[in-house]
Formats: sequence, C-alpha cells, structure tokens
Amino acid sequence: MQYRRLGKSGLKVSVLSYGAWVTFGNQVDVDLAADMLKTAYDAGVNFFDNAEVYAHGMAETVMGKALKKLGWRRDSYTVSSKVRWGCLENPKPTQLGLSRKHIYEACDQAIERLGTDYLDLYFCHRPDPEVPMEEVVRAMTELIQQGKVFYWGTSEWSAQQLMEAHSVARQYNLIPPTMEQPQYNMLHRYRFEIEYGRLYDEIGLGTTIWSPLASGLLTGKYNDSVPDDARINLPGYEWLKQMFESEEGQARLQTVRDLTELAGDLGTTMPRLAIAWCLKNPNVSTVIMGASKKSQLEDNLKSLEVLDKLTPDVMEQIEGVLGNKPEPMDFQ
Repeated sequence: MQYRRLGKSGLKVSVLSYGAWVTFGNQVDVDLAADMLKTAYDAGVNFFDNAEVYAHGMAETVMGKALKKLGWRRDSYTVSSKVRWGCLENPKPTQLGLSRKHIYEACDQAIERLGTDYLDLYFCHRPDPEVPMEEVVRAMTELIQQGKVFYWGTSEWSAQQLMEAHSVARQYNLIPPTMEQPQYNMLHRYRFEIEYGRLYDEIGLGTTIWSPLASGLLTGKYNDSVPDDARINLPGYEWLKQMFESEEGQARLQTVRDLTELAGDLGTTMPRLAIAWCLKNPNVSTVIMGASKKSQLEDNLKSLEVLDKLTPDVMEQIEGVLGNKPEPMDFQ
C-alpha cells in the first residue's frame, strides 16, 4: 500500500480506501461487513468512509459493530462521516441541513453509531445555501476544538464555495476545510482537474474521491449486457438505468469497450485500470472503493500493480480513447 498526505495536513491516508455506501447500504450482515473491512485493512487500507444518510444511518451502525468485532487499535485507522441529509426517511427541518444544531447533533449520533469517541474526518455532504458560511465553518471549528472531530471537509462544493469557507476562516480565526470529496473518474473530470486546479497549491486541498468506476460503468460488466444482479436494477437506481440507456450512455459504453481492450493488452482488468488512472493524478489523496463483493474488493486492491504500467505513452493512448481531456476556460 502507498500513503499520501491528506492535502496540506499531516494525516497520511492509504491511496486506496473503502466506503460503506454500496456494501453496508444494501445489507446489514455484520460478519460480512467485518470480512470486507478486514480484507481492506490487511491490504494496508487505513481510511473507511461513511455518512449519516447511507441506509438511513444503518451503514454507520453496521460499520461500528464490525469495527468492534474486529477489535483494531483505534489509532491504526481513520473513519469518517458526512452531514447534510439526515438519517431519517422523512426528516423534520431540524434533522437535516448544515445548521449548527444539525451539525452538532449529527456528529454525536454518528459517533454513537460508529462506536467511537471521535470522527477522524467529518464532511459537509453537499452545500446548504440556506445556512451562512460563517455558521458552518464556526460549528466545524468548535467540534475540532472539542476533540469530537480531527479534520473537517466538504463534498461536491464548488471552488468558489471552498474559497469562501477559507476566507471566512481567515477573517474570524477559524479552521478551514482540509479536504473535499468529489466525484472523479475517466468520464467525469472537469471539476477535479480544472475547477479545483488552483486550489491544490493555493489552499493545500486534500481529496477523497468517490465513484472511480463511474457507478460500475468502468468495470466493463455492462459492455455486452446488463447483469441481473447489477446495481441499476435495484429500486431507487432508476436514474442510473436511464443514464445507461441514453444516447450519451451508449457512447460511453463504447468508450469503455475500447478501454477494456486496452486493459487486456496491459495484462490487467478494466476496474484496476480505471482506479490506477485516478491514482496517477498527484492531487488525489485517496480513491474510495465501493466494492459490494469480496472478489471485487480483492481485484480493486490490485490496482496499485498497474501504476508502473501507466507510462506516458500508455496515458496518451488512454487520452486518445477517452477524447474528453478538459481544457481551461478562456475568459479573455
């Protein structure tokens, strides 16, 4: 395993991490959850991602029970939660959002569900335009000062919102966000590569990227047909199925077929290639894997073996297949 600093912080996270959204969101088998966590941990993974909204809090509960069962030293791994959407199916106004009240109460609830004394990382799970930025930054700063949170960050915030948070922190002597959790993969690049471009150096932004396999599209399993047990056939994923069946989705499938062929030429699998491609970007602190099966997780963990194969020539071949390298906007 390799480790990178989380932005300008001193925290080192494994370049591959494991998220609970898919696995713990669809089942509540603590033994299976513990097995998946142990597989990742034994490979060197030290960051496990979660959120209050995943399975309405059940994902955190399952992870907490699994971690207790495994009995690891608490200082050997990091665990996160995210606040914004609440953990109830029909939350009341005070049970969601980024108000100081919900940020505080959700933090306590996440700590309780995860069976820990603190959260290593705490994310604002999408912006909340109804709450003043000062209130958000101040609430997160207070949680850090109380020892309930070590680092706070954001998820899918715009570059402008991130800079506003840093400006507020400087103005009021508060603690700015350390990291951002954006989507980033071969098919979704502009925000990470262009919009955030100057933030990596200017504010030392760390990144814990999600969806490196584009909701399964970059696994190659949809190249010929849709498997019966595929995620897009599950209730609540109708949006994903519509995306796959659209004209744009079909064009992307052809791109993945071409990439799968290239992966075969390199002697690897499509998922490993897609994850390794993300890791080639030095601004990626860690790639969150969301494998729902142990065999998938074991395959994803082998992505590090592909890094040396991604020479400049191979990366150029990949760019030729993708044809989507984002260009900076010209404001002149």
